[in-house]
Amino acid sequence: MEFTIKTGNPAKLKTGLLVLGAFADGKLPALGGAVNDATQGRLSSLLERGDLEDKAGATLLLHELPGTHAERVLVVSLGKEDEFGDKAFRDALGAAAKALAASPSRDAVITLTDVALDKRDLPWRLQQAARILADGAYRFDALKSDKDKKGKKQRGAKKLTLLVSTELGAELDAAVLQGHAIATGMALAKDLGNLPGNICTPTHLAETAEALGKQYKFDVEVLEREDMEKLGMGSFLSVARGSHQPPKFIVMHYKGGKAKAKPVVLVGKGITFDTGGISLKPAAEMDEMKYDMCGAASVLGTFKAVAQMGLPINVVGLIPTTENMPGGGATKPGDVVTSMSGQTIEVLNTDAEGRLILCDALTYAERFKPECVIDIATLTGACVVALGKIPSGLLANDDELAAEILARGTESGDRAWQLPLWDEYQELLKSNFADMGNIGGRYAGTITAACFLSRFTKDYKWAHLDIAGTAWVSGDAKGATGRPVPLLSSFLIDRARSKR
Repeated sequence: MEFTIKTGNPAKLKTGLLVLGAFADGKLPALGGAVNDATQGRLSSLLERGDLEDKAGATLLLHELPGTHAERVLVVSLGKEDEFGDKAFRDALGAAAKALAASPSRDAVITLTDVALDKRDLPWRLQQAARILADGAYRFDALKSDKDKKGKKQRGAKKLTLLVSTELGAELDAAVLQGHAIATGMALAKDLGNLPGNICTPTHLAETAEALGKQYKFDVEVLEREDMEKLGMGSFLSVARGSHQPPKFIVMHYKGGKAKAKPVVLVGKGITFDTGGISLKPAAEMDEMKYDMCGAASVLGTFKAVAQMGLPINVVGLIPTTENMPGGGATKPGDVVTSMSGQTIEVLNTDAEGRLILCDALTYAERFKPECVIDIATLTGACVVALGKIPSGLLANDDELAAEILARGTESGDRAWQLPLWDEYQELLKSNFADMGNIGGRYAGTITAACFLSRFTKDYKWAHLDIAGTAWVSGDAKGATGRPVPLLSSFLIDRARSKR
């Protein structure tokens, strides 16, 4: 998708589709008012008929509106003016993105970014628009046999002009670049998540990382089983025992900052298919366990976004990846394994495997003397029960880091919600036979999982994002969401900005 920023009168621009915003009472923002003037009030009279619903994101498509040079005009409701905020703005952009993706028009002019929004400047609005509009064009049809069928009519606008009424400048161009780069990273994360487990194996993730490193010129190292054995990653390798697919430990180094600057380390859970192991999951919806590597996918997607933006920051990406399968060699409930840190773990449930691979990766992260570490994992069903599918769960051993992540989540629209990480919960991980059990019982499953991980993060600032509820959606719209690439990208953009 190609973005351009322009100034001018939207009524005078020749385009396949012109996108305007209108408030629930029919009031038109400045650029929409210019179109209304060009139509001698016809646009306002059409809106007064009530065909456009009041709810933000409702749409009305008009053909060959007199006074304009657009083949079609899409009017998007902005909701009530006194309630217009971040959500209404994003809802309007999301509706426009959906219409653009389905339209026969190959180019479009969008005026929504010029609508004033309390406490949000134009660069923020442009970044959001570029991301949401580009993301709205995402399709996953790589495995469909008719995707390239001759004669199939192509749909979707590919050239988008974002119209503004202010002077243009480098800051605006950078904002659009950021938004587009984040959408590109989200697309990679979605592609990886949507691929089936027989294609997206640990080896495939490793090859994807190596291809990214080659394309964007950052270093990638892939550790094999023998390397992990030498490092003493007994916890990680215990999960891999039942699978015929070889495990991989992917290490990525993006060096955009000063040579001696401490890196931010991102750790992504990469279970490419999770059967539950010997603690076998129910059959219903088990196909969705191909999404258990969405933490890894989000790290890869964020690296792509960061590299495209050329952020002046150092970032390390760690991805422990394996399948979790039953089999004659698989780890059994009651087995005791030794982690890279030397701490022993009683595996009480083999379906609590994500924490077993993450804990060794978190120990490995110590060698980078990180500024902070964020792990991202589809870790617990309990998080979905607690928070639903709107925010990701957040737990941290540093309140300032947690506050920073929460703020970037609100800013990006990819929100998180903090849960407590109190010492009292650590008692639930007691084991009679090892230093700890890998589960903490029936209650507070998201918290006890994070408590487990916290035992391996005592030497640095650390935050944990549980994305079990936000990494994908089920039902008719089944598919990966690309979250939390926007949150992680926003976090890194802000960190890079603060270093300047």
